[in-house]
Amino acid sequence: MSFARAIATVGSLTLLSRLAGFARDILTAAVLGAGPVADAFFVALKLPNFFRRLFAEGAFGVAFVPLFAAELQRNGRAAAIAFAEQAMAVLLAVLVPFTVLAMTAMPWLMHGLAPGFADEPAKFDLAVDMARLTFPYLMLVSLVALFGGILNALDRFGPFAAAPVAFNLTLIAALLAAPRLGFEPGNAMAAAVTLSGVVQLVWMVWACRAAGVTLRLTPPRMTEGMRRLFRLVGPGALGAGVMQINLFLNIVLASLLPSGAVSFLYYADRLNQLPLGVIGIAIGTALLPVLARHAAGGDERMVRHYLSRALEFSLLLGLPAAVALGVAGAPIVSVLFERGAFGPAEAQATAMALAAYAIGIPAHVIVKALNAAFFARQDTTTPVRVAIVVTVANLAIGLALMPVLEHVGIALATGLTAWLNLALLVLALRRRGFLHLDERFQRRAPRIALAALGMGAGLYFGAAALAPWLEAPATLTRFAALGLLVSGGMAAFAGLAQLLGATELADIKTFLKKDTPESAPRAS
Repeated sequence: MSFARAIATVGSLTLLSRLAGFARDILTAAVLGAGPVADAFFVALKLPNFFRRLFAEGAFGVAFVPLFAAELQRNGRAAAIAFAEQAMAVLLAVLVPFTVLAMTAMPWLMHGLAPGFADEPAKFDLAVDMARLTFPYLMLVSLVALFGGILNALDRFGPFAAAPVAFNLTLIAALLAAPRLGFEPGNAMAAAVTLSGVVQLVWMVWACRAAGVTLRLTPPRMTEGMRRLFRLVGPGALGAGVMQINLFLNIVLASLLPSGAVSFLYYADRLNQLPLGVIGIAIGTALLPVLARHAAGGDERMVRHYLSRALEFSLLLGLPAAVALGVAGAPIVSVLFERGAFGPAEAQATAMALAAYAIGIPAHVIVKALNAAFFARQDTTTPVRVAIVVTVANLAIGLALMPVLEHVGIALATGLTAWLNLALLVLALRRRGFLHLDERFQRRAPRIALAALGMGAGLYFGAAALAPWLEAPATLTRFAALGLLVSGGMAAFAGLAQLLGATELADIKTFLKKDTPESAPRAS
């Protein structure tokens, strides 16, 4: 599979998952609004999701995929599968007692996760109960990440990218069925989180079997391969998960603000995560195994080629997304969420947080590619050093801005420190001689920026012209107007990018071909 096709596969399936997630969020906003129950559920969801993204899909993924790929290339399929079986055994030996311990200690954990909830005992107790329902999801989705890493290393990106769709569909079903079954919607959704983990695991086991991979349960043994894997996992957790750590800290800070702040940040982050998921995760997922193979083979020309293309794709897709959410965030939030218990004040508060988050989108996307350049060389130490600096900076800036800007200040700190993360990684790569971007990237980057700015101007005037329809009472009219605004912005960017030479239609045909050393240009 070509690099661009891999990005397209992961990106399109992630987009499908995000769309299902938006449907879930629209229902959640209408039913739960932005009150105490919503705050409690989002905190309960954040805890297993934080560990999932930090360890299962973050640290474990970036440590496991390069080692599995290297084992596959050097010693063959059987040795790679045996390595995966041992990884699964050790993972279960760690996660089962950890899950039991966390569920038992949930009241104490909640004091650290949402200290502000302690002033509202009913909300605190509800959050504890919901978190106990959601936390087993961590163990299930960690196994999902293991099977997904195997498939990604085998260039089968589709099944793992499709797995999150089951998460969203399961929660939607719970939200719709709860009133009919007499369950409280928040608790029903919390239970559905763990149920979705079961569904995803069954799907990934089936996908691996279809690829000819079946893992057996074996006793855990701390072999040299496992010791190396888990030496990489610790630093990888911080290096790959700096954004998740920052978002986790955002929840802690937001819990100190008046009720609703946690929900405003959650809904804003959901929209912010659309480009990060579709673009950032797609590029990072597709890039890591490709760079790992070529780095292991010592082919620096191909490493340079793929890193340059990844950064080009990051700008080409991430920059216009950031401009669009910053300029047109208010109508987007209003049309998607403003109904039922979610009114105009909640929409405005969420849109302001979204604009602050959007500042960091291009940096977050590029960081995914730069981290892959380190992880492919099995270097998880450098990203972790950067992550520590960025996390401290995010917390300090968030604390400084929160008294003035409240929840918007928290989001703005995350957006700003994303660029600090990018700058420090670029500096580290340059010092090691690993960042040699080709002439084509250097020529096209400023043209992409100009095209994005032109699109932003078009969106600004387009939103003003469509305001009567975007604010119409009829839901269908509002969605149609939003669709026209978004499609018009996409068309404007595509036209400007082509006109300014930021991209060419021929690139699509070139990068949909199967990758070979000959397909990588020797010159721009």
